[in-house]
Amino acid sequence: MKVGLFVTCLVDLVRPRIGFSALRLLEGAGCEVVVPGRQTCCGQPAHNSGDRAAALALARKVVREFDDCDYLVTPSGSCGGMIRTHYADLARDEPALKAAVDRLAARTYELTDFLVNVLGVQSVPGRFEGTVTYHDSCSGLRELGVKRQPRALLGMVPGLEIREMATPEYCCGFGGTFAVKYGEISGRIAERKCEDIATTGAGTVVLGDLGCMLNIEGRLRRRGDTTTRVLHVAEVLAGPDE
Repeated sequence: MKVGLFVTCLVDLVRPRIGFSALRLLEGAGCEVVVPGRQTCCGQPAHNSGDRAAALALARKVVREFDDCDYLVTPSGSCGGMIRTHYADLARDEPALKAAVDRLAARTYELTDFLVNVLGVQSVPGRFEGTVTYHDSCSGLRELGVKRQPRALLGMVPGLEIREMATPEYCCGFGGTFAVKYGEISGRIAERKCEDIATTGAGTVVLGDLGCMLNIEGRLRRRGDTTTRVLHVAEVLAGPDE
């Protein structure tokens, strides 16, 4: 099985260890993983900002880079949602591209969804001592149906206890360009999310999108919380790189 790993530009630039964690999980499950060296962005920021031409150019690029893979897997619900849900609209006026987009979209998965529903993994290499709470990132939840999958995988990690927030599905306030355009509103939403996290007493927040991670961690630190860890689910499942 040839799996193309779409690392995402944010992971590549800000926290590449998430990409390496995803790679270890996929290879450990028996996949032949390819990582196109020229991959960049899925086009979501341009799409969210109304720059259809730039988003379409990036969609074409992604299709070229991953068209020969059996699957495209990404450690990001938002990038996965962009490819699976929004590329079809971008390509609607180009029949040949639309057909290629539809083929790729049908083979595109968020990482935990792929591990659970395609590979059917029964164990993970990670070890973790402590309590975590899980934040459901909006795009993964609402566009890809990612909810049960990360929790099922975290339940396989020895030593890990999950304590649910009262409202794990509430937005963290990031929303890509939303946080830039509407900073005050975004900050208030993030504050509400941090309050919900604090009520669980968990020492770590786990989630599946780096944008949400950065937004939540930034707000936690600004409100004086210097101890709560914020980790991507791939980091927890894969464990430290040995």
